[in-house]
Amino acid sequence: MVIKVFVATSSGSTAIKKKQQEVVGFLEANKIDFQQMDIAGDEDNRKWMRENVPGEKKPQNGIPLPPQIFNEERYCGDFESFFSAKEENIIYSFLGLAPPPGTKETEKSDATGEKSDATEEKSDATEEKPEAAEDKSDSKDEKSDATNETEAHTEDKADEGAPEEAQSGQTPPEGQQEGEEEHAATGEEEEKQGEGEEKEEVEEQEES
Repeated sequence: MVIKVFVATSSGSTAIKKKQQEVVGFLEANKIDFQQMDIAGDEDNRKWMRENVPGEKKPQNGIPLPPQIFNEERYCGDFESFFSAKEENIIYSFLGLAPPPGTKETEKSDATGEKSDATEEKSDATEEKPEAAEDKSDSKDEKSDATNETEAHTEDKADEGAPEEAQSGQTPPEGQQEGEEEHAATGEEEEKQGEGEEKEEVEEQEES
């Protein structure tokens, strides 16, 4: 891939000359291979540049001014875009080139990659969290089942105790039973004694 810089070597504008020199000087200083395409002395270069600069980058009169930068046939930008990329240390991305090791752009790219990895790790941790919540929910279900079993066991025990209480309520105390038996025995003795007395009276009347 070859970087193409379209310039006008015979331009009468001091501003355009200054911008062209800044772009070319930066590329040379950073040992970035490029081709300088003169639109002043070559009509084909001027025509190609005008046709390939996007419409939104063209001024109102439709004629883009140099310098214009391309990577082969892909448009990179004008001087303003080049200057912004240089200030943000993303000039290689602007030119569509891989940044060489040790440059600020490489460090920035690595930092971005590390940030992306950290984001992925955070996302994985977030996915693990719902699984922990499911485990906690299962534990609650087990606890609820255990509680239900305990309640059922308590009810069964209460049902078993109920007949015993009923039976206990129907059976009179032992002391009461003994008292009733003694009373009955006393009554029988009194009846026998009464019968004996009547019999004696009858015998006395017969003798008299």
